Amino acid sequence: MAKEDSIVQEKLETSDREAVQEPPQYKVLLHNDDYTTMDFVVMVLQTVFHKNTEEATQIMLNVHHQGIGIAGVYTREIAETKVETVHQMAKQHQFPLRCSLEKES
Repeated sequence: MAKEDSIVQEKLETSDREAVQEPPQYKVLLHNDDYTTMDFVVMVLQTVFHKNTEEATQIMLNVHHQGIGIAGVYTREIAETKVETVHQMAKQHQFPLRCSLEKES
């Protein structure tokens, strides 16, 4: 019986030593287009990504000037939900705004 207890204890100690890994993170990217208004992009950033006006404006300018901007970094499930929310909002407001996710390296 003592031998079984030591085996169980050894397994528990081994599993305790294994590091808990953080889930992979994904960047949510907004893509520039010629039709979506800057005001709408700022509103999306404030509503969906909870950015303040200054942050939202800076990200919107990145999208406008560089063609792409990082709206936020999240776990996969949250990132996917935010991408879908942006697409639904854009469709509802008749804008072709595209949003995607990319695994952070």
